[in-house]
Amino acid sequence: MSTEKIQEHITNQQNPKFHMPEDVREKRENLLLNSERSTRVLTKTSHSQGRDQALRNTTGSPTEKWIEEHQGAKTLFNKFSKMNWPVDIHPLNKSLVKDNKWKKTDETQEKRRSFLQEFCKKYGGVSRHQSHLSNTVSRIYVEDKHKILYCEVPKAGCSNWKRILMVLNGLASSAYNISHDAVHYGKHLKKLDSFDLKGIYTRLNTYTKAVFVRDPMERLVSAFRDKFEHPNSYYHPVFGRAIIKKYRPNACEEALINGSGVKFKEFIHYLLDSHRPVGMDIHWEKVSKLCYPCLINYDFVGKFETLEEDANYFLQMIGAPKELKFPNFKDRHSSDERTNAQVVRQYLKDLTTTERQLIYDFYYLDYLMFNYTTPFL
Repeated sequence: MSTEKIQEHITNQQNPKFHMPEDVREKRENLLLNSERSTRVLTKTSHSQGRDQALRNTTGSPTEKWIEEHQGAKTLFNKFSKMNWPVDIHPLNKSLVKDNKWKKTDETQEKRRSFLQEFCKKYGGVSRHQSHLSNTVSRIYVEDKHKILYCEVPKAGCSNWKRILMVLNGLASSAYNISHDAVHYGKHLKKLDSFDLKGIYTRLNTYTKAVFVRDPMERLVSAFRDKFEHPNSYYHPVFGRAIIKKYRPNACEEALINGSGVKFKEFIHYLLDSHRPVGMDIHWEKVSKLCYPCLINYDFVGKFETLEEDANYFLQMIGAPKELKFPNFKDRHSSDERTNAQVVRQYLKDLTTTERQLIYDFYYLDYLMFNYTTPFL
């Protein structure tokens, strides 16, 4: 699809209004998206046209969401209003990388950084829209000793990354001895929004900033499997009950009480609903709204698909102890097959063509800015 066509498409859309929590609403962004990449346009089959049109009416325009939902972190604090966005990108310090085996990994990393930087230059002009600075950096963890900022993307290796940060911080001797609860509920790690304005600004401009991402469709399915296909004392009563109540006709009383047994199709209806009965969650929120990659120019872009290789290269680059290696174990539900492309296809097969297209539309920015291949829908 040509740039002109996408520009026309964006311009002609109506501005949807989304029901979301206040903290998410405050992080609304403003990216005008023009893409020169060809984008698959899928057509509806006649038998599903009526149902799909109703879903489109409920969901609103995805392209207007792109305009509305990506950028905008000018601080509300007047004395900090001169902060330069986006935060500068720095050449990676590779002086500690001695092994030639990382040459290919380094080349891949430079391509990812360059691609994201060029994408943001072209399409991500910074808006004057005001937002709390603390929202923009709320997912970023700080490791002061090695001067690292790591933006947490759930379902993209974040549990093991937090283990690594704890070891680097001197809070544990091995990443393999740290439990899931200690990682996520121990409050051992500092977040960037816990510092004052000077502390935030200084770290953003002097520390090595890293983000690790994952194919959006795989990440979505992984989140669903983790939160809804296993007992969960939070997601079932909070999200499950609300989803079943709104999207399951004639739901039984037990399901309405305990919220267990949410089906993937019901979960997708919730995700695409412009009036969700319960707000968004970080496990399926877009990376573009968790880490603001066109405002915070990340020095290192890792991918779940090459997680161990990327992570171990990064550790060597920042001068981590030689014996520290990125753990490769599955944090929870270790007996389950890892979510991969084949598993994703099994979940998508029960959705209509339009539902699958709308999921892609929902994560469109993530697909584009991290150069993920358009899924076969």
